Amino acid sequence: SRYGPKMPLAVDCTAELIRCKVLDSSGKLKSHELILSYGLALVRFVNLITERKQKMVSIPLRQLAKEVDIPIWVVDLRHELTHGKLPRLALCRKGCDVVLDWLRKTYWSRQLGNNLCEESEDEDEDEEQEGVEENAELGNDAWE
Repeated sequence: SRYGPKMPLAVDCTAELIRCKVLDSSGKLKSHELILSYGLALVRFVNLITERKQKMVSIPLRQLAKEVDIPIWVVDLRHELTHGKLPRLALCRKGCDVVLDWLRKTYWSRQLGNNLCEESEDEDEDEEQEGVEENAELGNDAWE
């Protein structure tokens, strides 16, 4: 709170995403309200993180996200939230988890001297496979 408007983007995004998870676990919000809450946090994350890489000439968001290793399906989720039909809550939850993991690896682990990234490569591969399987379960037809 001391930073005010100069709050690092990663801190601001992490706070919003964690707030969504806390609201979700409280059971006080309806599904539609949670989708909107997660949606706003995810849209802000993608926009704020990729904004720094934007040049004078407009570069597609998918390309910018790829440059910083944000999964393309998260960018597609952001597009749906912004321009399309609202996705299911399960997909918003998964997006939040993936983005929080990205923030942990990309920002927070550096702040804490990589103490948060001591997972084995086998665990990372297992998580990636789980993510692929969960995406299939969540319905890829919405993204085609």
